[in-house]
Amino acid sequence: MSESKQPAPASGAVKYVTAAHMIDCTGAAASDNPVIVVKDSRIDNVGSRDSIKIPQGAELIDCGNCTLIPGMMDIHLHTMMFNCLTFHNHRVAQWEITPELQQMYGLFHAQLCFDMGFTTLRDLGLNSQYGLLVNEACAIRDAIGAGIVEGPRMLVAAFTTITGSHLALIQPRAAVRLGFQTADGPWELRKLARTNLLAGADVIKTCVTGGGGTDKEEPDIRNMTQEECDAVVDEAHAFHKPCAVHCFTPQGQRMALKAGVDTIEHMVFSDDETLGMIKEAGVWMTPTLAHRTDHAIEIRKQIGTAKFVTDKMKKLQANCFDTFQKAVKAGINIAMGTDMGLDPEMGSNAVEMAIYVDLGMKPMHALQTATINAAKAIKMDKDLGTLEAGKLADIVAVAGDPLADINCLQEKKNIQLVMKEGRVYADRRPGKPSKSVVNAQPGSWKIIDYL
Repeated sequence: MSESKQPAPASGAVKYVTAAHMIDCTGAAASDNPVIVVKDSRIDNVGSRDSIKIPQGAELIDCGNCTLIPGMMDIHLHTMMFNCLTFHNHRVAQWEITPELQQMYGLFHAQLCFDMGFTTLRDLGLNSQYGLLVNEACAIRDAIGAGIVEGPRMLVAAFTTITGSHLALIQPRAAVRLGFQTADGPWELRKLARTNLLAGADVIKTCVTGGGGTDKEEPDIRNMTQEECDAVVDEAHAFHKPCAVHCFTPQGQRMALKAGVDTIEHMVFSDDETLGMIKEAGVWMTPTLAHRTDHAIEIRKQIGTAKFVTDKMKKLQANCFDTFQKAVKAGINIAMGTDMGLDPEMGSNAVEMAIYVDLGMKPMHALQTATINAAKAIKMDKDLGTLEAGKLADIVAVAGDPLADINCLQEKKNIQLVMKEGRVYADRRPGKPSKSVVNAQPGSWKIIDYL
């Protein structure tokens, strides 16, 4: 995975971050009157105002009555997806957006999430009429990492799938597909994986079953053979990169487990035996329930999605929620991912955790899915996911108590401070000069296909 190249603060620079409360996401109970000592880009010490003395004249970032939490993560979204915020019809967007403009949207989408306290994103790829746009997505990641533009830490995945797979059908069947977008057979898929890794991908994303968001294709359609799946995962691992697999069905989940995949995406259908196998293997799953809500379906209708697709999404909804509840009960490792792309709106990532709580997950567990669990799933828990000494100083100050009301994470006014690696990127504390990553208000931008 690419390491952040964010310019470090001056050597030895120390900040003291204080608030009324802290949820460190280690599993410990919330604490009061925390003090987090930040030195350069990392947390140097964590304690209370009783245990840590703040020197006279020290740089103090007082977050008042807020609750401090670790920077949140969404490990399944699509920042390069055809923009539903400035196009009325996503099908029009597919043809009218150039790769260069789509890259700008990718950055914009990432910044909308960052402004809401999501300091790490795992972008799980795209295809378009111009190709997989891996170079463009990696350039966004690298520009953020170099400090050229503000944004979250990003991991970029690249589609490595067969001809006619679910992910290939994001583009209409009749679309002209330029470039090396899909492959067939183990060796051609290995070449596609290598091509994607050469372009700079951090993660290989593959697909073993059909899905829910595309035309005229059922979820139980097999999207590659076991030999092909084994080859894709093996190629990723040969280059020390993880592999994420889209799979809706128990058959697909078993294929993924046999291949040694790192994360399982969606898990719409389930059976007890396969759930037990996933639990035993310790593989992480990302539920992506925000993509399945009535709100998401309504957004799809508004942007011109075919009725066949929205009907299918509604039909799958109950299966998604039921499988999630069974996975929680079975003790499966769960990390937060939204599948955000066309829907719902970029920046509303925290709604995913609210859905988990509505379905019976404890608020602490829900918050951990977007912090320490997500960090473990992407193998970055040494540096991220909790507020502990030695970790990177990704700190979010929230007006409210997420353990009492997880919904407080969904309002921008409540996300009062966003710090990544010791630097403050958003600061909306009362009485302070307001700073946001994105200053335009939602809905203030123009609808391009109305012009």
